[in-house]
Amino acid sequence: MITIKQLNYALAAAKALHFKKAAETCFVSPSTLSTAIADLESELGIRIFERDNKKVIVTPMGEKVLEKAQAIKIQMQDFSALGQSLEDPMANSLSLGIIPTIGPFLIPLVLPALKKKYPRLELNITEDQSHALIEQLEDGDLEMAILALPFDIKGLTSHKFWEEDFYYVTHKNQMSAQTKEVNTKNLNRSRLLLLDDGHCLKEHALKACEMPSGGENLVKVTSLSTLVQLVASDMGSTLVPQMAVESLIDSNALLCRAHLNQKSPHREIALVTRPSYPGSATIKNLIDTFSEELSRKFNRNLKLITRLDHLDR
Repeated sequence: MITIKQLNYALAAAKALHFKKAAETCFVSPSTLSTAIADLESELGIRIFERDNKKVIVTPMGEKVLEKAQAIKIQMQDFSALGQSLEDPMANSLSLGIIPTIGPFLIPLVLPALKKKYPRLELNITEDQSHALIEQLEDGDLEMAILALPFDIKGLTSHKFWEEDFYYVTHKNQMSAQTKEVNTKNLNRSRLLLLDDGHCLKEHALKACEMPSGGENLVKVTSLSTLVQLVASDMGSTLVPQMAVESLIDSNALLCRAHLNQKSPHREIALVTRPSYPGSATIKNLIDTFSEELSRKFNRNLKLITRLDHLDR
């Protein structure tokens, strides 16, 4: 009999293309994983992998088996989530991805409220770039992810709960502290420092500034906080989203900031799920909490931009 465990082991081996590494991710011994996959291959009468001491290759028939296995894995997870949602949707473990340009600023803001409102909710948080989180959602390794839009979410479903603008940040010697607004014609584009390729914040910043993408970066930096430290050393200027301003900018006397006076919003924040994800109550509870805490933090009227009518279907 084919088991879900066997399918999960095969999927892990296909992802790692290394049985020992796959076994480590599954928290079993290599021999246990290898035996389970061999039993699966015997049950199916199909060779899923070609393997020797040096490499693992997925066979053409193995690709078809793994495609079906991936679909079964996601269906089982959604089935489990459906059962949980019928009991208490906020009393379970939840796998949540978040990008690095949101996580450090949103998580400290919303976690206390989530713990108070939903003490039995257990969050398993993964921080990664948008494209990696999309892949993990598609593979069933995550239930949902918090991303910045616009971004190609490849047929997944987005539930928008916030929107914000960018602030132009530069050394105090480069701009008057009295400056409250700037537009693109006032920017010194030759000194603009942005995150490295792969971070959606870079593309959002370029779009907000009406600058073409594909240009060469002045620096190769993957952390927004590192970028801000470079600006504090007067190596250039940058753009920072509103939710990061207080923690990264306002405490540093070497920096000045001004709102980027371009068409708003400069980015939208959304909870992204698979279309088949059954936890509509979980989604609503989360985005309500996120919106409430952000609105309180930034003194906005509570205005949910998310359309929730599809959650009640």
